Amino acid sequence: MPVMRTLRDVIDHHAEVRPDAPFLFAPEPDSAITYGELRESGRALAGFLADAGVAPGEVVSFMLPNGAAAATLLLGTMVSGYVVSPLNLLAQDAHLEYTLAHSETRFVFAAPEFVDRIRRLLSTTGRSVTVRATDPDDLKLDDGHAETPTGIDSNTPALLMYTSGTTGLPKGALLSHRNLVHAAEAVVSAHALTAADRVLSSLPLYHVNGQCIATVSPVFSGGSIVLPHRFSVSQWWSLIERYRPTWLNMVPTIISYLLNGPDLTPAQVEACRGIRFGRSASSPLPPEQHRAFERRFGVSVIEAMGLTECASVAFANPLEPARRKYGSPGLPLGLEARVVAPDGRALEKGASGEIQLRGANIMLGYYKAPELTAATLTAEGWLATGDLGYCDDDGFYFITGRLKELIIKGGENIAPREIDEALLQHPAVLEAAAVGIPDAHYGQDILACVVLKAGMQCSEEALRAHCVRELGPYKTPRILRFVAALPKGASGKVQRLKLLDVT
Repeated sequence: MPVMRTLRDVIDHHAEVRPDAPFLFAPEPDSAITYGELRESGRALAGFLADAGVAPGEVVSFMLPNGAAAATLLLGTMVSGYVVSPLNLLAQDAHLEYTLAHSETRFVFAAPEFVDRIRRLLSTTGRSVTVRATDPDDLKLDDGHAETPTGIDSNTPALLMYTSGTTGLPKGALLSHRNLVHAAEAVVSAHALTAADRVLSSLPLYHVNGQCIATVSPVFSGGSIVLPHRFSVSQWWSLIERYRPTWLNMVPTIISYLLNGPDLTPAQVEACRGIRFGRSASSPLPPEQHRAFERRFGVSVIEAMGLTECASVAFANPLEPARRKYGSPGLPLGLEARVVAPDGRALEKGASGEIQLRGANIMLGYYKAPELTAATLTAEGWLATGDLGYCDDDGFYFITGRLKELIIKGGENIAPREIDEALLQHPAVLEAAAVGIPDAHYGQDILACVVLKAGMQCSEEALRAHCVRELGPYKTPRILRFVAALPKGASGKVQRLKLLDVT
């Protein structure tokens, strides 16, 4: 395989060598795209955007559910020399209005139900931006627009991803072709992916995990992707039986719902025998759910971790099951990692502090935010993640929380995840998350929100007694709140600070 410096190099290579090999399977409406067709659609998109007056390097957005159009736009925009900025389908108006204005997007592809909303939000920017109604299952570009895209190199910006902005204005992480290719190469190497591998992923293409892990990485290996519109417990196993994926891209929320779903049919059990591994990332996977999934479905799970700022690649457990550690996102993946004290000193193994990362997949910076970039990226190239954790004697990293989410009760640091995992050990609890709340005596105390399993009941008194046994009185939540659902982002990650608004 020749040296791949850009995503265009990757797609051109596969289109030349294996033009009829499948790139994407879209279960709705049962269509497929080959690598040859992927390259041609990219060229058609390049000509279409050029004819529309969009200059190379400018931002192009899309607001589409998963499907052939979103996948084609994600890759086609980047290989055409433009910067793609996918829009979060779950975002509130304030978030969308800000990102549309801040990105200075020049063109928006939107599903018909979003067109009027996007136009209304763009009207406040004072800029003229074209919004094109787009079928999620068919981009439908005129072949007459096709042309060879303009030149790009490894440092060309490719992807602009905005954070959720739960504690302030959204931040736009700008990733280059080099960042994306390096991240994909690391994933392919760590998971031993080949052109024979096929991933099933329902994660949205407006989230970095769905983009980089489930799309760019399989494309780098020349493999294929099964991309349903959305996650469904009943559909998941049927898709495995139908498409025979060799690995699964999941998040803990998916694992939790599958564990509480129906038993598999004999045909589905047989189809699972061809799955090499499942991959879980985007938020910590509770060890009990990890073990339970492996026991019930016979599919081993690799826990991993990434951030938007590093193209979703930071840590991963080894491919060999015997070397993995439950409760850890694993070893550094394609980059360097360290744990530092508040004054920036590197700490010894076993000591807790903030985790920092450095490598070729670290973002160019935050878009149009030099001060924020300087506060996050050190002069030596270390990315301050905001994650708290430690490295054990074997080099495995463990995440204990977020700096901004750490609960400090009476001067003692309490990691919210410790509370979560204790609650999840109760047989009636499906999901749980803890957060700090103001307290006149301790400075902070603990609130925990709990989702019960369907058909199960549990009193507050019984759950509190469980916490006292598992955590001790001091770490037992002062407030236990039963809720129908936890607030989550696009990847299924709990937005912990929003628990304060849950009623």
